[in-house]
Amino acid sequence: MTADYSARRAQLAAIPEVDAVAIVPGANMLYFTGLDLHLSERPIIALFTPDGQMSVIIPELEAPRLAARPDLAARAFPWSDTDGYEGAFSAAAQALGLGEGAVLGVDGMTMRVTEGLALQQAAPGLALRPVERALIAIRARKQPDEIALMRRAVAVAEQALDRLLAWVQPGMTERQIAAQLVRELEALGSSRLAFEPLVQTGPNSALPHGTVTERALQPDEFFLVDFGAVVDGYPSDITRTFCLGAPSAEMQTIFDTVLRANEAARAAAGPGVPMGDVDRAARAVIEAAGYGPYFIHRTGHGLGLDAHEPIPQIAAGVPDLLEPGMAFTIEPGVYIPGLGGVRIEDDVVVTETGLDVLTSYPRRLAPGR
Repeated sequence: MTADYSARRAQLAAIPEVDAVAIVPGANMLYFTGLDLHLSERPIIALFTPDGQMSVIIPELEAPRLAARPDLAARAFPWSDTDGYEGAFSAAAQALGLGEGAVLGVDGMTMRVTEGLALQQAAPGLALRPVERALIAIRARKQPDEIALMRRAVAVAEQALDRLLAWVQPGMTERQIAAQLVRELEALGSSRLAFEPLVQTGPNSALPHGTVTERALQPDEFFLVDFGAVVDGYPSDITRTFCLGAPSAEMQTIFDTVLRANEAARAAAGPGVPMGDVDRAARAVIEAAGYGPYFIHRTGHGLGLDAHEPIPQIAAGVPDLLEPGMAFTIEPGVYIPGLGGVRIEDDVVVTETGLDVLTSYPRRLAPGR
């Protein structure tokens, strides 16, 4: 993906009441710099000051990756395993003027105590202020290049599901089916898994966050698949529920109810709509059908470099308004203990005039196109 990282970093300067912003490896570092580094026992921190300067405390063995990005114009503060990282932290704090009374914005959801303590030991009197909501608010408004990658991730996932359904048969275990799904995703070009796929059969499908087991799929029961592909860092997140055989009348009623709830939420979503109203639209359908107590989670979550992002939050009572560029899931569900559950999940993006539904896989109990 070709991204304008300088424009992204420029938005960090607008975060109020901080003298600099610190980011550790993860989705934020990837978004603002394109550096795909990982949290490990060797601390790495990127520091951004309002003048646009980027500085990086980095282990020597990772320094070539930073040197390979001259476009970042980053100042490196390398450290070795022999000397330890304390000196690099002190040198960076002094160079950036992070002394007594300075305020450093940090992603409190990702930064570890290790980095926080090292910063405060390097700069006594330095105050740490959580700015994770400001960071995710920037990331929440997806640009066209990001949406294009998510659309490709959806296409890979839907092709993998086609292949899986052509292969799967009653008698196969959840674990066997999940392993085959992973193989199909890899064969189609998914760079990694968005998350470990959920394959749940029969009564196991009544557990929204259950685990894959050795239970074998039986005819005439619910068969739920929740999974995602990843293309250039951007995931898809799709759930479909099937029945290989003849569903009971109750199963069909539950499915039809969830489908109407999914449709109602998609119809309600758009720019300027309170996030809670989208949840309300889905929940009202399920409650009217008598299944309200069995819809036991939010209607959707943000989607981006992280498969689960906190903005937008499609949940009851959230007053925040949807904005163009926000990507999220719509995934109402009904879960009946002892029988099973249905969840129908789509990936969507808010546009200037409405909603772009990225997923197109048929929403029906019978498997296949």
